[in-house]
Amino acid sequence: MGSNSFYVKGWSVTLVAALFALAAKDANKNYVLISCIPVPIFWVLDAYYLSLERKFRKLYKEVVAGRVADYVMDVSSYKSHNWTSCLFSISVWPVYALIILTTFCVMFLLQ
Repeated sequence: MGSNSFYVKGWSVTLVAALFALAAKDANKNYVLISCIPVPIFWVLDAYYLSLERKFRKLYKEVVAGRVADYVMDVSSYKSHNWTSCLFSISVWPVYALIILTTFCVMFLLQ
């Protein structure tokens, strides 16, 4: 799950950088505005992967403690680690906040 989160962050930065390059080439700030659409989607997807990772870690701890049978991969009973609680995790929100802040700075500079 950690590698999925890493890939989502990488794709987010790559896509936004490509849209910034298009905006700089054509001097068109509409490309920068388009980059505001995928960033929240990647943010939610990253939070979802983090919530899954936390649920599987909790399941692993319970299997080690002997409270859950081996080879049970059902994490639906762990409601405390939902994706909305992971949106503002320290490993998720700074990356996307920085991307959004950079987007607004680029929009301001292209005016």
